[in-house]
Amino acid sequence: MKILILGGDGFCGWPTALHLSKKGHDVTIVDNMSHRQIDVQLEVSSLTPIATMSERLSAWKKVSNKKISYIDLDIAKEYDRLLSMLKNDKPEAIIHFAEQRAAPYSMKSSKTKRYTVDNNVNATHNLLCAIVEADLDAHVVHLGTMGVYGYGWSGSAPIPEGYISVKVETPEGELSREILHPANPGSVYHMTKTLDQLMFAFYAKNDEVRVTDLHQGIVWGTQTPETILDERLINRFDYDGDYGTVLNRFLMQAAVGYPLTVHGSGGQTRAFIHIKDTVRCIEIAINNPPKRGDKPHIFNQMTEVHKVIDLAKLIGKLTGAKIDHLENPRKEADKNDLVVENRQFLALGLQPTTLSKGLMTEVEDVAKKYISRVDKTKIPSTSLWRVK
Repeated sequence: MKILILGGDGFCGWPTALHLSKKGHDVTIVDNMSHRQIDVQLEVSSLTPIATMSERLSAWKKVSNKKISYIDLDIAKEYDRLLSMLKNDKPEAIIHFAEQRAAPYSMKSSKTKRYTVDNNVNATHNLLCAIVEADLDAHVVHLGTMGVYGYGWSGSAPIPEGYISVKVETPEGELSREILHPANPGSVYHMTKTLDQLMFAFYAKNDEVRVTDLHQGIVWGTQTPETILDERLINRFDYDGDYGTVLNRFLMQAAVGYPLTVHGSGGQTRAFIHIKDTVRCIEIAINNPPKRGDKPHIFNQMTEVHKVIDLAKLIGKLTGAKIDHLENPRKEADKNDLVVENRQFLALGLQPTTLSKGLMTEVEDVAKKYISRVDKTKIPSTSLWRVK
């Protein structure tokens, strides 16, 4: 299959590109290196050393004898080039990772809020417009987030996969409809993802664009079977307060002897998925596309849920790390329940990778190997949801 991976240089995009290339697909990465530019802006870098794109692709060709192509393109700004690329390449599947992915960064300042909206919303809408204008029947697989549902308001009711059935009383009687699950975004980043799903619903209905929207949990882990083959293929490991995901941050903090930073009580419950399962879920999604005219397929891409404080205590018990409770910079409930349905991926063959001592040790070992690259001043979260 001919596949475009938009945002293929990123934490999820890069291992996905390698995984699908290994499976025999014709893969092209499209990226404008925006995350690398944000690293410079924030004066922080991945804990793991990230090679240039040309070095990465050369290393992959050497270890796999397979070629991945690369196009430097900003899909949020360069519509004409995007359209030309789609007309010329005619991909069968387009995997859309090309969005600013960090909630804390999206709340850092008015500048980062506007950048997140401009980049994410324009990227998605430009892609959908270009598919229609190019008269292309390509399956769009989009990496969304569990955050579109919000946290703390559904109680113990299971969060369904995208849609709920509602009944409305009318003068003529009861009317039944299936609608998108009500959105409850907790950041500007999450807000852009809720706008994404509305655009997908419109273009699926109006132009029969085929879309699968993956509402993903928090990703943890670093390596996949492909990224460990050569150090130049190693995946990103973000540990800073803006881009570092909570479990990876805890494991890195334990490795460097830094207290585990728990915001608030730690009673917030979150959904998690290992990076190995992320790439498997993408593969399952592209192999099970919707038909033209179908409403978007929505999958909850997660494998387990945990309270943040429980993860901190588990890692503290394993490593001896202390726990430091800090004021929560987010505007959210101090604790919440979270029950999530993920039956569709399980029915399609996903065998979940769940939290284990071995996998946590693997992440901690990566952190220890590159401990000299840690800047401890970048560990605390400084982005605030509310102006004081």
